[in-house]
Amino acid sequence: MNVTSYQQSFILHFGEMGSRWGINRTVGQIYALLYLSEAPLNADQICDALEMSRSNVSMGLKELKSWNLVRLQHLPGDRREYFSTPEDTWEILKTLVEERRKREIDPTLSMLRSSLMDEPDNERDRYATARLNEMLELIELLTGWFDEMQDLDRDTVVSLMKLGGGVKKLISTGHRLRGKRAESKTH
Repeated sequence: MNVTSYQQSFILHFGEMGSRWGINRTVGQIYALLYLSEAPLNADQICDALEMSRSNVSMGLKELKSWNLVRLQHLPGDRREYFSTPEDTWEILKTLVEERRKREIDPTLSMLRSSLMDEPDNERDRYATARLNEMLELIELLTGWFDEMQDLDRDTVVSLMKLGGGVKKLISTGHRLRGKRAESKTH
Protein backbone atom coordinates (compact mmCIF):
# COMPACT_ATOMS: atom_id res chain seq x y z
CA MET A 1 0.00 0.00 0.00
CA ASN A 2 1.34 3.40 -0.97
CA VAL A 3 0.64 6.25 1.41
CA THR A 4 0.00 9.63 -0.21
CA SER A 5 1.70 12.76 1.14
CA TYR A 6 -1.75 13.94 2.28
CA GLN A 7 -2.23 10.75 4.31
CA GLN A 8 1.38 10.80 5.52
CA SER A 9 0.88 14.21 7.08
CA PHE A 10 -2.07 12.96 9.13
CA ILE A 11 -0.33 9.71 10.07
CA LEU A 12 2.77 11.51 11.35
CA HIS A 13 0.71 14.06 13.25
CA PHE A 14 -1.47 11.36 14.81
CA GLY A 15 1.64 9.50 15.94
CA GLU A 16 2.96 12.64 17.64
CA MET A 17 -0.39 13.36 19.26
CA GLY A 18 -0.64 9.75 20.40
CA SER A 19 2.55 10.14 22.40
CA ARG A 20 0.95 13.12 24.15
CA TRP A 21 -2.15 11.05 24.91
CA GLY A 22 -0.09 8.32 26.54
CA ILE A 23 0.25 5.85 23.68
CA ASN A 24 3.32 4.92 21.70
CA ARG A 25 3.97 6.99 18.57
CA THR A 26 4.05 3.81 16.48
CA VAL A 27 0.63 2.76 17.80
CA GLY A 28 -0.77 6.16 16.85
CA GLN A 29 0.63 5.89 13.34
CA ILE A 30 -0.75 2.38 12.85
CA TYR A 31 -4.16 3.53 14.01
CA ALA A 32 -4.10 6.56 11.72
CA LEU A 33 -3.19 4.37 8.73
CA LEU A 34 -6.02 1.94 9.50
CA TYR A 35 -8.44 4.80 10.03
CA LEU A 36 -7.64 6.25 6.60
CA SER A 37 -7.61 2.91 4.80
CA GLU A 38 -10.61 2.09 2.65
CA ALA A 39 -10.03 -1.65 3.11
CA PRO A 40 -8.75 -3.76 6.00
CA LEU A 41 -4.96 -4.16 6.07
CA ASN A 42 -2.77 -7.05 7.15
CA ALA A 43 0.41 -6.65 9.17
CA ASP A 44 2.67 -6.90 6.10
CA GLN A 45 0.78 -4.11 4.35
CA ILE A 46 1.06 -1.95 7.48
CA CYS A 47 4.82 -2.65 7.69
CA ASP A 48 5.29 -1.65 4.06
CA ALA A 49 3.13 1.47 4.24
CA LEU A 50 4.71 2.80 7.43
CA GLU A 51 8.20 1.39 6.87
CA MET A 52 8.14 -0.28 10.28
CA SER A 53 9.47 -3.57 11.48
CA ARG A 54 7.12 -6.51 11.80
CA SER A 55 7.70 -6.67 15.57
CA ASN A 56 6.74 -2.99 16.02
CA VAL A 57 3.59 -3.48 13.97
CA SER A 58 2.67 -6.67 15.85
CA MET A 59 3.13 -4.95 19.21
CA GLY A 60 1.16 -1.92 18.01
CA LEU A 61 -1.72 -4.05 16.78
CA LYS A 62 -1.75 -5.95 20.06
CA GLU A 63 -2.02 -2.65 21.93
CA LEU A 64 -4.83 -1.42 19.67
CA LYS A 65 -6.70 -4.72 20.15
CA SER A 66 -6.39 -4.36 23.94
CA TRP A 67 -8.05 -0.94 23.63
CA ASN A 68 -10.81 -2.42 21.41
CA LEU A 69 -9.91 0.14 18.73
CA VAL A 70 -9.32 -2.25 15.84
CA ARG A 71 -11.38 -5.02 14.38
CA LEU A 72 -9.82 -8.29 13.35
CA GLN A 73 -11.11 -9.75 10.10
CA HIS A 74 -10.37 -12.72 7.88
CA LEU A 75 -10.81 -12.52 4.15
CA PRO A 76 -12.02 -15.51 2.13
CA GLY A 77 -9.13 -17.60 0.81
CA ASP A 78 -6.53 -15.72 2.88
CA ARG A 79 -5.13 -17.07 6.15
CA ARG A 80 -3.70 -13.70 7.24
CA GLU A 81 -5.40 -11.46 9.76
CA TYR A 82 -6.68 -8.12 8.54
CA PHE A 83 -7.37 -5.08 10.66
CA SER A 84 -9.69 -2.12 10.36
CA THR A 85 -11.16 0.59 12.54
CA PRO A 86 -14.87 1.12 13.11
CA GLU A 87 -16.44 3.28 10.41
CA ASP A 88 -18.43 5.31 12.90
CA THR A 89 -16.29 8.03 14.49
CA TRP A 90 -18.74 8.26 17.38
CA GLU A 91 -18.23 4.57 18.10
CA ILE A 92 -14.47 5.18 18.20
CA LEU A 93 -14.89 8.08 20.64
CA LYS A 94 -17.23 6.05 22.82
CA THR A 95 -14.75 3.15 22.91
CA LEU A 96 -11.87 5.47 23.80
CA VAL A 97 -13.82 7.04 26.64
CA GLU A 98 -14.96 3.65 27.98
CA GLU A 99 -11.43 2.23 27.87
CA ARG A 100 -9.89 5.28 29.54
CA ARG A 101 -12.58 5.07 32.20
CA LYS A 102 -11.79 1.39 32.87
CA ARG A 103 -8.04 2.04 33.01
CA GLU A 104 -7.91 5.41 34.78
CA ILE A 105 -11.16 6.62 36.30
CA ASP A 106 -12.53 3.42 37.85
CA PRO A 107 -9.29 2.57 39.70
CA THR A 108 -9.14 6.16 41.00
CA LEU A 109 -12.74 5.94 42.21
CA SER A 110 -11.97 2.67 43.99
CA MET A 111 -8.90 4.16 45.67
CA LEU A 112 -10.80 7.28 46.76
CA ARG A 113 -13.73 5.28 48.17
CA SER A 114 -11.35 2.98 50.00
CA SER A 115 -9.35 5.88 51.41
CA LEU A 116 -12.45 7.68 52.61
CA MET A 117 -13.55 4.69 54.68
CA ASP A 118 -10.80 5.46 57.20
CA GLU A 119 -11.52 8.05 59.88
CA PRO A 120 -8.89 10.78 60.01
CA ASP A 121 -7.24 11.15 63.41
CA ASN A 122 -5.51 14.51 62.99
CA GLU A 123 -6.14 17.90 61.38
CA ARG A 124 -3.91 17.31 58.36
CA ASP A 125 -5.69 14.06 57.54
CA ARG A 126 -9.10 15.72 58.04
CA TYR A 127 -8.09 18.34 55.49
CA ALA A 128 -6.83 15.62 53.12
CA THR A 129 -10.10 13.70 53.62
CA ALA A 130 -12.13 16.78 52.70
CA ARG A 131 -10.06 17.27 49.53
CA LEU A 132 -10.38 13.59 48.57
CA ASN A 133 -14.12 13.80 49.14
CA GLU A 134 -14.35 16.83 46.83
CA MET A 135 -12.47 14.90 44.16
CA LEU A 136 -14.69 11.84 44.61
CA GLU A 137 -17.86 13.93 44.31
CA LEU A 138 -16.60 15.61 41.12
CA ILE A 139 -15.54 12.35 39.47
CA GLU A 140 -18.83 10.69 40.44
CA LEU A 141 -20.74 13.66 39.01
CA LEU A 142 -18.81 13.40 35.73
CA THR A 143 -19.13 9.62 35.45
CA GLY A 144 -22.84 9.84 36.28
CA TRP A 145 -23.27 12.42 33.53
CA PHE A 146 -21.29 10.22 31.14
CA ASP A 147 -23.50 7.22 31.99
CA GLU A 148 -26.60 9.29 31.23
CA MET A 149 -25.13 10.47 27.92
CA GLN A 150 -24.36 6.84 27.01
CA ASP A 151 -28.07 6.05 27.23
CA LEU A 152 -28.98 8.76 24.72
CA ASP A 153 -28.98 8.16 21.00
CA ARG A 154 -26.28 9.85 18.94
CA ASP A 155 -28.58 12.45 17.39
CA THR A 156 -29.67 13.65 20.83
CA VAL A 157 -26.04 13.90 22.02
CA VAL A 158 -25.11 15.84 18.88
CA SER A 159 -28.05 18.20 19.46
CA LEU A 160 -26.96 18.76 23.06
CA MET A 161 -23.40 19.46 21.97
CA LYS A 162 -24.55 21.91 19.31
CA LEU A 163 -26.52 23.82 21.94
CA GLY A 164 -23.17 24.69 23.55
CA GLY A 165 -23.29 28.41 24.24
CA GLY A 166 -27.09 28.32 24.22
CA VAL A 167 -27.08 26.17 27.35
CA LYS A 168 -24.70 28.63 29.00
CA LYS A 169 -27.02 31.54 28.18
CA LEU A 170 -30.03 29.61 29.45
CA ILE A 171 -28.32 28.79 32.74
CA SER A 172 -27.03 32.36 33.12
CA THR A 173 -30.53 33.73 32.51
CA GLY A 174 -31.93 31.32 35.10
CA HIS A 175 -29.35 32.43 37.68
CA ARG A 176 -30.12 36.12 37.01
CA LEU A 177 -33.86 35.51 37.32
CA ARG A 178 -33.44 33.64 40.61
CA GLY A 179 -31.19 36.44 41.88
CA LYS A 180 -33.80 39.08 41.00
CA ARG A 181 -36.55 37.05 42.73
CA ALA A 182 -34.41 36.68 45.84
CA GLU A 183 -33.69 40.43 45.77
CA SER A 184 -37.35 41.35 45.45
CA LYS A 185 -38.25 39.11 48.41
CA THR A 186 -35.77 40.91 50.66
CA HIS A 187 -37.12 44.39 49.72
